[in-house]
Order: sequence, then structure tokens, then C-alpha cells
Amino acid sequence: MKLHELKNVAGAIHRKKRVGCGEGGGHGKTSGRGGKGQSARSGSSIRPGFEGGQMPLYRKLPHRGFNQAAFRVEPVIVNVGDLAALDAKVTEVNVDVLAKAGLIRANEKYLKVLGDGEISRKLKITASKFSESAKAKIEKAGGEAIVA
Repeated sequence: MKLHELKNVAGAIHRKKRVGCGEGGGHGKTSGRGGKGQSARSGSSIRPGFEGGQMPLYRKLPHRGFNQAAFRVEPVIVNVGDLAALDAKVTEVNVDVLAKAGLIRANEKYLKVLGDGEISRKLKITASKFSESAKAKIEKAGGEAIVA
């Protein structure tokens, strides 16, 4: 098979929709844009919630309360099995060591260690949070789980 012999699969190529070419084509007169007005013009885009200059509903209704969801910090997750795969020379594990090893991004601050996998080495691990199973596995291997 050569490059000039390649062909598209049946149905991969669609005909271009030809609008404004007579009523018989089905897309004549207004070319599928409905009637006249702002939305029929080229370059038109009306933002969601816009009501033509009338006071929009979301501004008429009262707003109460405050939500902290936008400021929430999600922890970056590392499993105990990932820690066991670190270099044998490493005895103390923290955010900087994990970033250098490529397990997390360099600018991460909030680290949570979960208990998936096994660990047999004695490691001193500093993290923001530990799951119960992760803490148990680390301490069983003779290591230390420090919450910072």
C-alpha cells in the first residue's frame, strides 16, 4: 500500500452544506438563520441570560449567602505503593522529594497519602493528610507519618 492509494472510509467525508442557494435546497431565503433580527446577523453572539436590555431575571431575584467552593484546595494524592518505588537512598519523603521524583507537580502544597499498594521500607513521610490505612502501613514498615 502506498500513500496515493489510501482512501477514506465510507461516510468519513460529508458534503458541505450550501446555504442561500434557492428554496429547493432547503436552506434558501434566510439560510437557516430564522427571521430577521440580531441573531440573523453575521458576527452575532448574545451572552447567556441577556434579555434584550430588559432587567434580566438573575438580577431581579434576591441573592443570599456565600459559597466557598471557588476557594477550595484539592489535595494531590500519592499512594503508599508509589512511595515504595522511590529511590532506595531516600529516607525522608516530603513534597519537594516527590516533585523531584516526578510523582507530583513542583508547585503543589497540599499532599494526601492514601493506602493503595504495599511498602516494606522505613520512611519518614511528611504530608498534609494520611488515610488510616496508609498510616497503618507506614508504621507497620517501621516508618513515621508526620502531619504538617
